[in-house]
Amino acid sequence: MRIVGLIAALLIAATTSVRAQPLETPAEYAIIMDYRTGETLFEKNARVPTAPASMSKLMTIAIVFDQLKDGTLSLNDKFDVSEKAWRMGGSKMWVRVDTQIALLDLLRGIIVQSGNDACIVVAENISGSEEAFAELMNRKAREWGMNDSTFANPTGWPDENQKMSVRDLALLTRKIIDEYGEYYALFAEREFTWEKIRQPNRNPLLDTFDGADGLKTGHTEESGYGLVGSAVREDERRIIVVNGLSSERERSTEATRLIRVAFNDFATKTFYAPGDVVGDAEVFKGRAKTAPLIVKEPVRMIVHRSLLDQSKATVVYKGPVAAPIKPDQQIGYLKVEVAGGEAKEYPLYAGRGVNELGVMGKIGLAAKTLLAKPEAKPVEAQ
Repeated sequence: MRIVGLIAALLIAATTSVRAQPLETPAEYAIIMDYRTGETLFEKNARVPTAPASMSKLMTIAIVFDQLKDGTLSLNDKFDVSEKAWRMGGSKMWVRVDTQIALLDLLRGIIVQSGNDACIVVAENISGSEEAFAELMNRKAREWGMNDSTFANPTGWPDENQKMSVRDLALLTRKIIDEYGEYYALFAEREFTWEKIRQPNRNPLLDTFDGADGLKTGHTEESGYGLVGSAVREDERRIIVVNGLSSERERSTEATRLIRVAFNDFATKTFYAPGDVVGDAEVFKGRAKTAPLIVKEPVRMIVHRSLLDQSKATVVYKGPVAAPIKPDQQIGYLKVEVAGGEAKEYPLYAGRGVNELGVMGKIGLAAKTLLAKPEAKPVEAQ
């Protein structure tokens, strides 16, 4: 295996997790995720299933969005309100029993007003019962790769089987934005009025951070105060999730601080574009002694600014590589490492082809090999 070291301080990494950054939070559970790449920029107990409170309503919303996308549902569909939904406690949209409500209004009741009653209406009309809808939530969670989540209801009402990790909440948020973007603007609506009762959006980020456009808060005695938030600035989007905070005020302050950190403290830079040469491979029996190695995908780095000088990249290949070499033939890989993070590998390809030596060239190479001075090796004394 031929290993060619690059400059250790060369900053050309893009890791799946950057965990050594000097960042702390009073939240018991937290994550910062880059939307475009899905990279985890910061995490604290991120994979631990915990009570999600109303943040789990995002799963109910995502299932509705999914059925809107595939044509099963329409925003104009009218859903019947049962007595069970009408009697549901906690935060409410204030639905009235034996009425019908358009799905678009129910979505606003869930997203803006965090209506538990609206969630029951949706669950009963889609699956027939709250319990059957919870089964659908669990099936979709497995299908969507949310392996740290289980559901017992569509509302986030306290239940020992209602658990989500903050990482799953971040993954779900990324899915909502990516796959159901045409409905995402609902999360930025500042207020919604139903039954002449005006309720403001509970998400403090909409007022405290320029560029914030979602998504959901949550609170129960068991979970503490939590928030799923996202914002976009200069074509960069970040997602944050916090849970286990002590008060509504602390939630607002910490969520705002972390979304600022997500943009201000983490730098994103492309060091190699597709087609750029990152090194050379030695060639055996070729008309050229080396072949340039190129990447075909951008080599980017997202890392805390304090760790920018703690990265290295290495070209790795089996060599010397025997000719002939075809253009775009995969030769090896570029291994990039960031302090405290996981290494990532980028395939390397021949930037140009190298033809094999002709007959005379091979004879000359063989003669050089025969005439080469033998390597002296120490002999152990007997």
